[in-house]
Amino acid sequence: MALTATAALLSGLALSAQAYAAERDAYLASCRTAVEGSRVTAYCHNPYPGTDRVQLHVECARWWDIDSDSAPVDVGPTAYAELTQRCWKEVGGAWITHRPLPGRR
Repeated sequence: MALTATAALLSGLALSAQAYAAERDAYLASCRTAVEGSRVTAYCHNPYPGTDRVQLHVECARWWDIDSDSAPVDVGPTAYAELTQRCWKEVGGAWITHRPLPGRR
């Protein structure tokens, strides 16, 4: 009985976390990345009424190649932003982080 109650509680928490994540992500700019050789470009478009602060992060494949982060860019409603970073040699990975600005929704 206690095991069933614990499972129900945990599944309820998981559903709450998923609902919160879906609500939080509902106002994030849509971004895609493209890698060409050692250069990474991120293309972001914000179709929402709030401002989203985006930042490009690049991890280089070689141990001696310095990983880099772009400067944060505010992407306002209906705005478009392009961010670029590069490695000296191969790119190991690239991702975008989002931080919606409070009070601008």
